[in-house]
Amino acid sequence: MDLIGEIKKRSVHVDRGIEDYLPVSRPIELYKAARYLPDAGGKRLRPAIVILTAEAVGSDPKKVVPAAVSVELVHNFTLVHDDIMDRDDIRRGMPAVHVKWGEAGAILAGDTLYSKAFEILAHAEGDPEKILKCIDILSKTCRDICEGQWMDVEFENRMDVTKEEYLEMIEKKTGVLYAASCQIGAILGGASDEVADILYEFGRLIGIAFQIYDDVIDMITPEEILGKIRGSDLMEGKKTLIAIHALNNGVELDIFGKGNASDEEINNAVHMLEDSGSIEYARDLALSYIARSKELLDVLEDSESKDILCAIADYMIQRSH
Repeated sequence: MDLIGEIKKRSVHVDRGIEDYLPVSRPIELYKAARYLPDAGGKRLRPAIVILTAEAVGSDPKKVVPAAVSVELVHNFTLVHDDIMDRDDIRRGMPAVHVKWGEAGAILAGDTLYSKAFEILAHAEGDPEKILKCIDILSKTCRDICEGQWMDVEFENRMDVTKEEYLEMIEKKTGVLYAASCQIGAILGGASDEVADILYEFGRLIGIAFQIYDDVIDMITPEEILGKIRGSDLMEGKKTLIAIHALNNGVELDIFGKGNASDEEINNAVHMLEDSGSIEYARDLALSYIARSKELLDVLEDSESKDILCAIADYMIQRSH
């Protein structure tokens, strides 16, 4: 299956929806800043999942395009604010929004994306009761993302972060938006509450696996593919699952939280993490989440959309960057 091609087929509808629902109007620079990241592309995984789950439960995918756009705008809102908090100057190979428009401009652009997401969803066609339920899901998801981000920032000043705390943090930062994408697509697609809830769990599991595997990729992928320095999580002192496992098993990582390191120091640290089984531990946990997620898809009748959802789950732990 050409998974990227299948996602791009759905992304065409999302791209048109962004043009229609988020036009560049006055004040021009505000909307240029708000459109900057959505127009830059990205994988469009989350809005594609909204469309695919609607298809998989037997609905016309075009009916859920406004909801798919809403999810994509929320995702981009989080990226704009994340880059400000993390002082990251590059996003999708371009200067970040706060670099081009300043921090104040970026905050306003992010807030615009956030508010437009709910405006678009509120005015989508369909059963008002279902739309209200989807608004509730998306609002709670945004709250969870904020809680997860707060936990992530808090972890920077702690050395006693547990596996359970880490998993809760990545569920909120990453898992819940994938989960909401599945559930919203299913609800608006006409699925029963039971099926929608099961698909929420599918999304939650693949989102958690996505983030765990992201930490693995940071260790094993060459810089020319990764697009950033390998082992940057270690140098920044991030309490990833790999780091937590290693520290709990007495592995002494000299570059942990150091800020920078030589290629030799990074290679030595990665070898230590491989020898201690810490990288394999994280990889195996991600694999287990994906295996559980795919079992949940048995709730759906066989279809191309179901196959694509299954392929997306596998993609979470097969990508190189």
